[in-house]
Amino acid sequence: MQLIQFDSSQAADVIDLFGSVFSDSEGQDEGRMIADLVASLISSTDAADLEGFISLSDSRVEGAIFFSRLWFLDNRTGFILSPVAVATRQQGKGVGQQLIRHGLMQLEKKGVDLVFTYGDPAFYGKLGFQPISESVVKAPLNLSYPHGWLAQSLAGLPILPAQGAVRCVEALNDQKYW
Repeated sequence: MQLIQFDSSQAADVIDLFGSVFSDSEGQDEGRMIADLVASLISSTDAADLEGFISLSDSRVEGAIFFSRLWFLDNRTGFILSPVAVATRQQGKGVGQQLIRHGLMQLEKKGVDLVFTYGDPAFYGKLGFQPISESVVKAPLNLSYPHGWLAQSLAGLPILPAQGAVRCVEALNDQKYW
């Protein structure tokens, strides 16, 4: 398995991966919605505000993740990990964890302070994410599953309360994803 930075030339394969994975696990409508989200992230997000990573096996995209910028009123640098997909036939083999660890290391090298995600605390807890109260950092939109709001400091510092609203990239700025 090879872990590499996403390149726009891989967009079609990555969008297809997300559509297929989410269709397999959540149904066709969810698959289309997440594929559309990924297409929007890729096409509408400034390159400085989006970091993507993929895993390749025999030149096939087997997994993909995206981190997009979160803006704070203070000078902290934050990103959110969303979405994540691993080919259905590769799930349970550690591909997603390796991909996320790789992405977190790359963000740390770039000086990113905080990384958030919104998902299963049991899975993301294995990768250093901890539940975070919205009284500390309020999510950009209303959370339908508040226990899934998770964060970690890449700088090794405590996560201090955020002043004011946190904003996300336009592609994620839709209540249906939260």
